[in-house]
Amino acid sequence: MPTFVLIVLLAAVGGVAAVTQQVFNANLRYALNSAAWAGVVSYAVGLACVVALALASGDPLPSFAVARGTSWYLWTGGALGAFFIIMAIFLVPKLGAATFIALFVVGQMLASLVLDHFGLFGLEKHAASPVRLAGAALLVAGVVLIRR
Repeated sequence: MPTFVLIVLLAAVGGVAAVTQQVFNANLRYALNSAAWAGVVSYAVGLACVVALALASGDPLPSFAVARGTSWYLWTGGALGAFFIIMAIFLVPKLGAATFIALFVVGQMLASLVLDHFGLFGLEKHAASPVRLAGAALLVAGVVLIRR
């Protein structure tokens, strides 16, 4: 199988995993009677999986000096992920999985266009061309259609 096809399939499977995770987390909220504890369970299981991957990879533990030398905002990824998980736990039952994920993708696309256009956080600049903006507009139209 060509490498590009494998990469595309893995990205698609990642999408399936993301939406399934959100549905499971939303249901876990009701089972545990707590959105907060559902988020804790999600992150604890995820942490265990990533620790297992880190150990299996054989990568050395980063030094404190290297970790301390990174920009402060690089440490906020977990908080941003927690925000996503909590929003999903609350909003998937209200909006439905399709609408939530459609809105999620629109938010990602709009933020990506801004980050690319201005080359923020070390990204190479990619102008928000009319074609790229039209693509984002089509995603917004997709959300409208999904909601119907």
